[in-house]
Formats: sequence, C-alpha cells, structure tokens
Amino acid sequence: MFKVNAKIFNPEVLYIFDVLTIGPSSGKSHSHDFLEISIIIDGETLYTIDNHTVYLEKETILLFNPGTIHYEQALNNMRNTQLHIGFRNILLDCFPKDFFPVESPIIHLKEHNKEFFIICQKIIAERAANKPGVELMLKALVTQLIVLLLRDSSALMNKIIQETLTADEQKKQQTVNEIIHYLETHYRKDITLNDLARHYFLSSTNLSRIFKEETGDSPINYLIKVRLEQAKLLLDTKTNMSIKEISKLVGYNDALYFSKLFKKHYGQSPSAFMTKM
Repeated sequence: MFKVNAKIFNPEVLYIFDVLTIGPSSGKSHSHDFLEISIIIDGETLYTIDNHTVYLEKETILLFNPGTIHYEQALNNMRNTQLHIGFRNILLDCFPKDFFPVESPIIHLKEHNKEFFIICQKIIAERAANKPGVELMLKALVTQLIVLLLRDSSALMNKIIQETLTADEQKKQQTVNEIIHYLETHYRKDITLNDLARHYFLSSTNLSRIFKEETGDSPINYLIKVRLEQAKLLLDTKTNMSIKEISKLVGYNDALYFSKLFKKHYGQSPSAFMTKM
C-alpha cells in the first residue's frame, strides 16, 4: 500500500510566482529536470503538452514530471491568472526520486479541490505580504498542496504498486530512497561504501547493485554529484569563502582533489567558475 515516509519527505521549493496573462501570448516549448505545478486560478488558456494541445479553464491543475515538454498559448480573447511552483527532492516509497505517478499531467481533484485552491490563495497572499519567515511559510503551504495531490492520487499509486511492483521491488525502491536521503543530508561526512552497507545491513556488492538498478549510478558517484552540486551553489552565491573552505564544507579535506573532481564534472575549475560569477 502506498505511503509517505515523513522522515525522508522534504520537498525543496525552487520557485513560486503568480502571473496574469492577457492574450495574444505564447510561451516557448520547454521541459524541466524537476517537478512543476502550474495552477490556473481563473480564466482560460491553451496548453500544449507533449505535442497535444488542450483548452483549460479555471481550477485546473497541471503537474509536470521531469522531462515533460509543454508550453502555454493564450489567444486574443483569453486571459488568465496562474500560480507556478517548481520543486524537487520528492521521495515516495516504491517510486523513483522526483517522480509523481499521475495518469495525466492535467488534474482535477476529486475530493480536495476547495481546500487546494484556498491554499493557493494563501500562497499568493503570503508572497505579497512578504513578512519575516515568508520562505518557511511558503514551503509549508506548498507541502500541503503536494500532500493533497498525493491523497487524491493514492488509489492510482496503489494500483501501480500492486500491478507492477513485487514486495521485493517495493522494498528495494524504499531502501534506495532512504540511501538517497542519507547521502543528501550527510554529504559533509566521510562516507564510504562499506559505511553505507553497514548502515543498511547489506553487503557492499548488494547495495551497489540495487542502487545502480534504481538510479543508473553508483552510491559513491551519486554522493560526488551531491557534493559538487552543493559546492556549485556556494560558488553561485559569490561567497567570500576560499576554495579550501568550500571543499571542506562539502566533504573534501583535499582541496586539490575537490578541484579536479569539480573540473571533470563542470568543465572548469572552482576558481575559474568563481571568477566568471
């Protein structure tokens, strides 16, 4: 049965904005490497999703999984207000990271529609008020939206799990999600494959195998990517920290080794990246 593990469920909100669109207007076809919810608060518009164009009205929810190609087009007599939310770090038991099981990107809630759109209005009002703690409040409200979507989709999720995943496969996906969460929250520590294996009561060979089957990557390569992404975020902020300090902060005591990894992954050294910012 589908369930959410509260210990590892911690969505990262990338952006939130509401916008009024008055036609004629046409966006560019695009996709994301994260999840996006686009909510039509009022009005009407056209959306093209994976080459299929649909007419949509108020109180329609669009949920785009990573890689879903889409764009909006408002014709001459069309206008609408939409709320857009980008987020990632979604770990659902029995499903891959950052994947939301839906039959269609177009969602009309069966049970929680009124509650959902009340929260949307709270999000818009919270952004406008911009009071202390606004980011924390917005994250809490977005988490509520996600939970309502999960509740509405629970029957579908249970069906997918029952029809496609054996008990062993469900357990394997759950274990991999827990490992991902551990790596993303403990990346500053000195972590070895043997450490992970002991922590999850698996052999290092078995742990590596199931992790690669589910993610396409080894646990240590995944850890390296997490560390380098965190380093890049620090460099993006134009921090006054040195390369050595950043290296230690993301789990590398050897700054030279860190710089080599960074250059291999991003095509330039950390110092060159920092200079360009």
